[in-house]
Amino acid sequence: MRTALAFCLICTLGIAKTAPAQQTATDSQKNGAELYGSACAACHGPDGTGAPRATVGFDLPLPDFTDCSFGSPEADADWIAVVHEGGRARAFDPMMPAFGDALSGSEIARVVDHLRTLCTEDGWPRGDLNLPRPLATEKAFPENEAVLTSTFSPSGSDAVASELLYERRVGRRGQYEIAVPFELRETEAGNWGRGLGDIALAYKHVLFDSLPSGSILSGGTEIIFPTGKEAEGLGSGATVFEPFGTFSQMLPRDGFLHLHAGFEIPAGREGAHTESFWRAAVGRTFVEQQWYRAWSPMLELLGARTLANGEPAMWDVLPQIQVSLSTRQHVLLNAGLRVPINQRQNRGNRVMVYLLWDWFDGGLFTGW
Repeated sequence: MRTALAFCLICTLGIAKTAPAQQTATDSQKNGAELYGSACAACHGPDGTGAPRATVGFDLPLPDFTDCSFGSPEADADWIAVVHEGGRARAFDPMMPAFGDALSGSEIARVVDHLRTLCTEDGWPRGDLNLPRPLATEKAFPENEAVLTSTFSPSGSDAVASELLYERRVGRRGQYEIAVPFELRETEAGNWGRGLGDIALAYKHVLFDSLPSGSILSGGTEIIFPTGKEAEGLGSGATVFEPFGTFSQMLPRDGFLHLHAGFEIPAGREGAHTESFWRAAVGRTFVEQQWYRAWSPMLELLGARTLANGEPAMWDVLPQIQVSLSTRQHVLLNAGLRVPINQRQNRGNRVMVYLLWDWFDGGLFTGW
């Protein structure tokens, strides 16, 4: 959610702040459009595109509520939190007052519902379907994020494998991503060296979404290029095509489910076998004092199998917890432990940690 949202909501509910008792009594019977007309149109205009600056009396540009790229990515809870608790709820300017004592929860929800209708273009998945991100399982919602993930052994291994992932939304339903893996390892001389792994490019597209059912389904393809040095264990030595599908589902009481499956198909290398994979993640979000820091414990079950005669499936379990670090909830930390269930001879436990920055919602060092 961008800074302009906080300022726009000052106009949205200004009348309620100046005369809370009268406004509550009068507006309790109004629908969202009527509330908007009486409290918002003076600043935002009847159509939601914003009144002239000479009319509103300040220089800050007003948002265009008809712009679906602005209005669709955020969950209702973020909009409602700013109205109810004021700008401090999401680290916006303190001039945005709180209206939780002036308007009922139902009235605030009606205003937000009406604002949502001002985006009249079909095909924009709503931000309520943007569920917490697991460590390994891909989710279906298209993102504007940067994610740094690191994996290492809890027993003090001399190597740390990391990946920097950049994701950017394309239009209403698409997303492309670039993944750059690299590894830090201790050399025989006792120094730390680094090496580049196999860089990947991917595209994901939303095939179906339904807010009433809380469901979103996407499909995509990733291409992994052999940029890492195979002799140093930094790459596979082959180009790999990875078609995949992913499904996310809202569950009751702020629960959620992600399913992710696909194939890794190597090309241009004799003797290389296709591998299938399947992943599932289930979790629930808990929010401090209803509006503030969010905690999302999750459990992933991960499976993979090389499609060759006699090859067994490998299973891992990955408990983890994600927490929002910034007040705006656009910088998140997730940490977990990946534990092999079978085939443990050459596979030990691995700690996994990511730092996620939703750059669409603001700068990395803003919103704290």
